[in-house]
Amino acid sequence: MSSPRTISAKTARRLAITKQHLDAVRHENTTEGIYQTVRDIGCLQLDPLQTVARSHTLVVFSRVGPYNVADLDKLIYHEKKLFEYWAHAASHVLTEDYPIHHLRMREYAKTNEAWHIRIAEWINANKKLRDTILREIKCNGPLSSRVLTEMGEAPKTWVSSGWTNDRNVSRMIDFLWMQGKIMVAKREGLNKFWDLSERVLPEWTPREKLSEREIVTRAAQTSLKALGVGTERHISQHYIHGRYPNLRERLNELERAGEIERVEIRETKNGKRETRDEKWKGEWFVHCSDIPLIEKLERGEFQGRTVLLSPFDNLVRDRVRNIQFWNFDYKIEIYTPQAKRKYGYYVLPILHNDQLLGRIDPKMDRAQGVLNVNAVHLEPNAPRDLKTARAVREAIEELAEFLNATEIRYGKNVPDAWSRVLR
Repeated sequence: MSSPRTISAKTARRLAITKQHLDAVRHENTTEGIYQTVRDIGCLQLDPLQTVARSHTLVVFSRVGPYNVADLDKLIYHEKKLFEYWAHAASHVLTEDYPIHHLRMREYAKTNEAWHIRIAEWINANKKLRDTILREIKCNGPLSSRVLTEMGEAPKTWVSSGWTNDRNVSRMIDFLWMQGKIMVAKREGLNKFWDLSERVLPEWTPREKLSEREIVTRAAQTSLKALGVGTERHISQHYIHGRYPNLRERLNELERAGEIERVEIRETKNGKRETRDEKWKGEWFVHCSDIPLIEKLERGEFQGRTVLLSPFDNLVRDRVRNIQFWNFDYKIEIYTPQAKRKYGYYVLPILHNDQLLGRIDPKMDRAQGVLNVNAVHLEPNAPRDLKTARAVREAIEELAEFLNATEIRYGKNVPDAWSRVLR
């Protein structure tokens, strides 16, 4: 076997950014451009918080710029090119990828895992509630979550130590969704309307039942292409998180077939007394279709930009990877008590060219049309020059445009070197 290709750490970072459509080359902010963007990154994670905007809308914004959210809704609820299901979390996923997700649907609560056994026993004990929900949806759907949660009783209550305790109808809805029996047909605000899956999915949905082996082979390539470069662990943590049985065998097969190849990543580190060339630990893979892009990046043909990212953005969702790639320790502090927060409640990382240089703590006041930027935090090695400050300000102004804010108000907590610009 020949020695693996060697790439620089800078190229690895730039490849990851480019494959996530966070470089200077953007798809158009049209329905088709939005779809191609989602298609390349694999999924859009959902989150109910609207401190700034819904996370999935922010992920698209970071890639195409200010756009009409109605165009994204059109893809989901009218053209039905996307549907809600579980990828690495609850997400909008591609309808064309339905065969990949269908394996989880048909196996959910049917394995020998303790969690699945518990769910199956609870569903069987509450068969009457399940049948009532399905019958009501079939006869009267789409029905809202609010309407459904008012019906039926459960002889065996759902017990947990968290917020799902005693939420019997909502848990049954969740389990029926995971089994692929019902899907979200539309939304009004945060309220979901449920219908039978066969009435939600379009006729052109691919329905072939793929083997577990084929699904892992396809999903591993989707994951790797979205990552740009990754280890077995990175691939397993991305896209259909944790659902890659026998991944090592599939990667070996893909390597033998010439679909993926190994690379070594080397980074030059400048110490006080010497410069060291260090090899990143682990076995790294790239998809062979990305080799021309790697060669382009190695020639220095990379154009970055400055953009703000959702806390749940696909680029930064892996905390360990963030530290390795950017030395950027990013923890979402939504569930951290206010007194213990280091940066803020809903903090957006700042991507500047190929560097995660800091984060902002924003909040959108929709009633007043004001985007409040409570704080701007910079990493220790982030540039303090005014050119970078202006680029960050323009990124914040672009976010304000997307949110239809008529004013931006900065708090007192901004870097001293940037205070002339961020005010």
